[in-house]
Amino acid sequence: MNKKHRSAISALWLCAGFALLAAWGCSPSDGESNGASRNAPDAGKAAPEAVVHLFFADVENEYLTAEARRLPYQEEPIRKGRAIVEALIDGPRQPLVGTVPSGTTIRAFYITEEKVAYVDLSRQVYENHPGGATSELMTIYSIVNSLSLNIPEIDAVKILIEGREKQTLAGHIDLRLPFEANMMMVR
Repeated sequence: MNKKHRSAISALWLCAGFALLAAWGCSPSDGESNGASRNAPDAGKAAPEAVVHLFFADVENEYLTAEARRLPYQEEPIRKGRAIVEALIDGPRQPLVGTVPSGTTIRAFYITEEKVAYVDLSRQVYENHPGGATSELMTIYSIVNSLSLNIPEIDAVKILIEGREKQTLAGHIDLRLPFEANMMMVR
């Protein structure tokens, strides 16, 4: 079986898994117990942080611009990816424009052996989206670049909505295939 077939089969299994997890009301990254986390700081010590570069739209909504942000250090790529997407949803702290519509939540986050991250977002990502091809590109590549350029275990990102593959985000950009980072979008 060639790599293309393995990737397609992996994607189908992931979609099926996400659907089951959604039906059970959990996600692959929900496996943390209610007890202390492995990364919990000792009493009296500051929690370790890591600097990541999050990509938000410039004020003209023409390009993406990196904003350096300190996030709690996450050794696990899945937890780090989830934290990055949550920070994108929270929006920029500099005079930039948020790219992920308000109200959007992460339903699930997973990374395959082929280094493809699957980001399953709630329906608010399209229901609250302002529309337009440029805004769609900003949303997609904000997520893709922020994940791919901060996490070495990710080469491409596949965006799912409500546990399913959606043809477009807001009518323009095809979401059916994974996206790789695009530095042509960055200034």
